[in-house]
Amino acid sequence: MRGYSAWNYTPYRPLLIEVGDIYICRLVPSAHSICIEWLDAGVPEYHVYIRLRGAEAFALVGTTLKCAFEVQNLTTDMDYEFFVQSGEAKSRVRLARTGACVGSVINYVHPEDMVYDFSGHYFGSPSMIRCPQGHLLASMDLFASNTPQNLTLIFRSDDDGATWQYVTELMPSFWTKLFVHKGEVYALSCHTEYGDLQIGRSTDGGRNFSAPVTLLRGANGKKGSSGVHKNPQNILYHNGRLYTTLEWGAWANKDYCHAAMVMSCDENADLMVPENWHFTPPVKFDHFAPELCDRPKCTMTIEGTLVLAPDGRLLNIMRFGKYGYALVYEVNTADPDAPLTYSHIMPFMANYAKFMIQYDEMTRRYITIGCRVYDREYVSDRNYLVLMTSTDLQHWEDTLVLYNLRDQDRHKVGMQYVDFSFEGEDLIYMSRTAMNGAHSFHDSNYMTFHRIPDFRKLLTKG
Repeated sequence: MRGYSAWNYTPYRPLLIEVGDIYICRLVPSAHSICIEWLDAGVPEYHVYIRLRGAEAFALVGTTLKCAFEVQNLTTDMDYEFFVQSGEAKSRVRLARTGACVGSVINYVHPEDMVYDFSGHYFGSPSMIRCPQGHLLASMDLFASNTPQNLTLIFRSDDDGATWQYVTELMPSFWTKLFVHKGEVYALSCHTEYGDLQIGRSTDGGRNFSAPVTLLRGANGKKGSSGVHKNPQNILYHNGRLYTTLEWGAWANKDYCHAAMVMSCDENADLMVPENWHFTPPVKFDHFAPELCDRPKCTMTIEGTLVLAPDGRLLNIMRFGKYGYALVYEVNTADPDAPLTYSHIMPFMANYAKFMIQYDEMTRRYITIGCRVYDREYVSDRNYLVLMTSTDLQHWEDTLVLYNLRDQDRHKVGMQYVDFSFEGEDLIYMSRTAMNGAHSFHDSNYMTFHRIPDFRKLLTKG
C-alpha cells in the first residue's frame, strides 16, 4: 500500500472494512424495477441476484456484459436485497425499496443500507453545476447522527439531466459546494461536520481533484465545541471579488449556536492559496433591534444566501428561527475583513429550511425555490415546494407550486435544500428528496434532478 496525494477516490475503500470486489456505485429504484450500476471489475460478464428482503434464497435474474442491469417486474413498495457476482468476485449485498419517485433520480440510498456506514446513511448537501466541457456535475454527501459525515459522491450527466453516471468520491468532504471559476471546477467543503474548511480543484471537469488546502481550522461540534458550518450556497461575484457565506458555531453550542460570516477572494487571485481568502469575524445573533427581542440569543441563524439588493448593497439573507421572517445582514464590500452588520428582517414564508436566492436579469425578479410554510403548527414540514419571486426583496409571492406533497405522511416525505440555476429559457434544480420509506422527511434517500421549461413564461402569465 502506498501513500495517496489526491482528494478523490473511485471508490473510497475504508481500510479493514469489507466493501466487496465489485462496487455498486449507483441505484435507481422505480415503481416496479431497480436499475443497478457498478464499476468495471475487469471481468467478462456479470450475474445479478435478487430476493425480497429476508427471503431465504437469492435468484439469478440476469447476466450481462455491461456494468448496469435493470431488474424488472418487481412489486412496488417492497424492500429488495441484491448483489452482483462474476466468478469469485462479488459485490456487497445492497438494499433498495421500489416506488415511484419525482424528477430524474441522480442517486438513491436505502436508509438501512450500511454501505456508507463510515460516513452516514442519508443524502445531504445537493450541489450542481454546468461544467465548461458541457456536462452537468452533481454532488451529495452522506450524513446521520453520531456518524463521521465525511464522504461526498459526485455524478455527471451528458444529456442535460435525463440520465446520470457515477464519477468519483471526495474523502474527506462534507457540505460540499461545487462551482466553476475561470474554466476549472472547485469544491469548497468541510472535512467533516464543523471541521476544517477546505477547497480543492479539478482541471478535468470533476473527474479528478488534487489534494485540498485548508482555509480555516474548525473543530467537530461535539460537547459544545464550535467549528465551521458551511452549506452549499451560491457563489456571488461582485466588484472583482467572489463571495459566499458560512457560519461559526454548532448546534451543541448553547451560547449563540451559530454566528454569521462571509468569505471572499479577489477573482484574479489563486483560490488555492489560503492567504488570498478573507473572512469576516463571526457575528453572534443579538437583539440588534426591537423586532428581534422576542428571539433567544441562541436561535437559528444559518445557511445564508448572498444577493445584491435593488439599492446595490450586498446582503446575507439567512434561515432564521422567527415565524415568517429571514434575517438580513449587510456585507461591507469596501473592507473584506469588516464584520457583517444587521440590516433588517425580511418577510419570507420559506425561512425554516435552507433556501437560495438568485436574481434573474431578464425578468428583473429575485427567485427562490423553498419549502413554503403553510401551517404555523408545522413550520418544519418540507412537503410543499414552491417557486417564489420578489421584485424588491421585501414582498414575496408564491409564483409556481412545484410539488404539493401535503397529502402524504409529513413525517416521511420532503423535498428540500434546492440548488438551482438558469439555463437559457429553463430553470434546472436539484433536490434532497425523501419518500418511499425514507427514515424521515429530513433524512433523505434520493437526490433528484428537475427542469422547468420556459420558466419565465410561467412567471409572467397574466
